[in-house]
Amino acid sequence: MIPETLNSYALTLDHLRRLVADLDEAQVVGQCQCVVNHPAWTLGHLVYSAQAIGGEIGISPWLPADWGRRFGTGSVPVADPKAYPDKAALLRVLDDGQQRLADALTAMSESDLARPLPDVRYRDRLPSIGHAVLHILTTHTAMHVGQVVVWRRAMGLKAVNEPLNDD
Repeated sequence: MIPETLNSYALTLDHLRRLVADLDEAQVVGQCQCVVNHPAWTLGHLVYSAQAIGGEIGISPWLPADWGRRFGTGSVPVADPKAYPDKAALLRVLDDGQQRLADALTAMSESDLARPLPDVRYRDRLPSIGHAVLHILTTHTAMHVGQVVVWRRAMGLKAVNEPLNDD
């Protein structure tokens, strides 16, 4: 399950990278009435989520302490480029988080993944570490990347093909 999950995660993050590739620093924090989560917040949130699931599998936190305030669940995206790291920095930390998860997950066994999720708040819906990893790396990530697709349309930007649909 881990190779397949990491492959899906990589494809989804590659699509996100393509979605933001042509954006400048002002655009990545652009907001419109219909899509609140702009690309800068989405990038930071997905890194924050990577750290959160990383903690569930034994990876020590690596992000600055204020990351949760800016990108955690319940944080509110703002249209101020100074409120976020620049796009290049966000992409670097996304790459780093992806690599940390890949390294840790490839070292885990099926019995490691079958252990109960340490975070009891979600255990009724995600009973094992494997359930949580699969959800965060696929469903959660794809949902937020889909928001960036919608955001691009709302901002009047050209569509970007996802990696499997290149012309």
